[in-house]
Amino acid sequence: MRRSLTILYNLSGALAAFCILSITLLVFAQVCLNLVDKLAVLFAGQAIGLTIPSYSDFTGFLLAASTFLGLAYTLRAGGHIRVTLVTGLLGDLARRRVETLVLAVALAMVAYGTVYMGLLVAESHEFGDRTSGMVSLPLWIVQMPVAVGLVVLTIALLDELTCALMGQPASYEGKGENLLNE
Repeated sequence: MRRSLTILYNLSGALAAFCILSITLLVFAQVCLNLVDKLAVLFAGQAIGLTIPSYSDFTGFLLAASTFLGLAYTLRAGGHIRVTLVTGLLGDLARRRVETLVLAVALAMVAYGTVYMGLLVAESHEFGDRTSGMVSLPLWIVQMPVAVGLVVLTIALLDELTCALMGQPASYEGKGENLLNE
């Protein structure tokens, strides 16, 4: 089971990285097209008008997808900002109890958001909502990576809470402080 969960978290992180790479490539391509337009003005006196239709919309969609798909991977890697000012002053038992409580509250909040994001995706599909812009896409396609990312984060939080209840250390324990050194 642990291996399957690790694969799920890594796959979600890889998809997030792919979305960021796609953003980079789209913006780079549009910058190159802008450069060709500037050169056309310089040499021919008139712009060609080259553009990737709705590229700014696509980069926004990809940014949302990368953000939510990367949440579970980032949690497991210790990349989320954690304020340990209070828990650092607590004893081991009290710290574990607070950590367990925080994980339970986080799980409840994320599960709530996951359910309602799933309902939003279903509603967008049912009513045939579409994105605005030059290239119009079904809205549920754009919303789906956000919902999937929330599902994976819910699973990761449930995983962490289960480990905490069993007395095991959190996967992110001690990683956040050294994240930039790796």
